[in-house]
Amino acid sequence: MYKLVIFDLDGTLVNSLADLGNACNEALAKFGFPTYDIEKYRYFVGDGVPMLIKRAVPADKGTDEVLAKVKAEFDVIYRRTYNRLTHPYDGIVKLVADLKAKGILTAVASNKPDEFTQVIVSDMFEAGTFSYVSGKKDGFEKKPDPGIALHIMEKLGVSPEDTLFAGDSSVDMKTATNAGCDSIGCLWGFRTREELEENHAVYIAETPADIYNAAVNGK
Repeated sequence: MYKLVIFDLDGTLVNSLADLGNACNEALAKFGFPTYDIEKYRYFVGDGVPMLIKRAVPADKGTDEVLAKVKAEFDVIYRRTYNRLTHPYDGIVKLVADLKAKGILTAVASNKPDEFTQVIVSDMFEAGTFSYVSGKKDGFEKKPDPGIALHIMEKLGVSPEDTLFAGDSSVDMKTATNAGCDSIGCLWGFRTREELEENHAVYIAETPADIYNAAVNGK
């Protein structure tokens, strides 16, 4: 049995694709740039907001100054629209409660800015649900750098060998590998089974219950 499960946020705990895509489209439109179907954002998100903006802005227009302006506009829009359509995936609230009842710690590690990560988690889950929550913040590189995952383990007193990292993308699988812990790829998220398997997911979860089974019966 693992002692700690660290979750990615977007595409793992919550379905936030529509709110992210709509906010980005609104920011793009303000500057006269083309917008995208929401499904396209599956491959734009996951590496933090600066990379989201860089992928969305036409390459020939993406100067540092332009990217900074679009990001600033996105931040303003997303701050007021982040919870319009975002919601926990079916079975996630039960999963986290069941893990807690089993004595397994849970935490969140996201590339989303820490401000938004904290607000979304506090909005979508009861206080005290997770033992540690972190988005991208100063002092840590974004995933797949293992820094924030290792920091969480240290804070909670759990070794990498006793930690399971759950996510929906190659970024999360690489984070687990870099941190020396096992990974479980979530098929209900934004990316594909092939991407997860190619990046060495130790387990594959078709439903949140599969994370519980891996956490309790794995190793």
